[in-house]
Amino acid sequence: MPERIKILLVDDHQLIIEGILSYLKDIDGLEIETANSCDDAFSIIKAKLNTDPFQIVFTDLSFDNTNLNSSINGGEDLINAIKKENIAIKFGVITGHSETNRVYNVIHNLNPSAYILKGKCNTSELNFAIQKMLNNEVFYTHEIHQKLLKRAMIEIQMDEIAIQILKELPKHPKISNLEGVIKKADGNLLKIRTIENKLAKLRVDLNANNNTDLVLKAKELGILD
Repeated sequence: MPERIKILLVDDHQLIIEGILSYLKDIDGLEIETANSCDDAFSIIKAKLNTDPFQIVFTDLSFDNTNLNSSINGGEDLINAIKKENIAIKFGVITGHSETNRVYNVIHNLNPSAYILKGKCNTSELNFAIQKMLNNEVFYTHEIHQKLLKRAMIEIQMDEIAIQILKELPKHPKISNLEGVIKKADGNLLKIRTIENKLAKLRVDLNANNNTDLVLKAKELGILD
């Protein structure tokens, strides 16, 4: 690792910043600055780009202090702004957001080098994450890794018919109404018995109590919008 690692920590809650700083202070070789808004963070990054650049920026995703005058309205926008400017900096997320769909979208669309949960982080985890990031590797909190793994496994089990059923299910008050709607790849329509069997398997795969719960679980996992 470099002798001195410059890190920018971005969060709109000062107590959170102080908590994370209390963990980071026990890691040797770090020089840390903070920002309470994404606009300020981006300005700081650009101002020091040619003189004393940061190696890493850690940002939350949601910011309560954005308003009509804000140019950058959250952590995702900040990361996109950094990427758009082709700024050579590693970016990681430290957040309370653990919803599978949100996690998947952030990682899939933005490819952060780290995704760390505020309630789970400590000195050891942050140190390990920083080392991984500087070695061009990724680090996800264990809970995040498990969520991504579960979603990937379920995606493998999904087929076009399962997706059709899940999308159509909320539109029909009775399961019998799905007959004549769900089609096979060859264009033939599925019989109600086949649809019911498929639903039963989906409830087991997604650990759902009923069909309403099944749809909610599918949304939570990001299978449905």
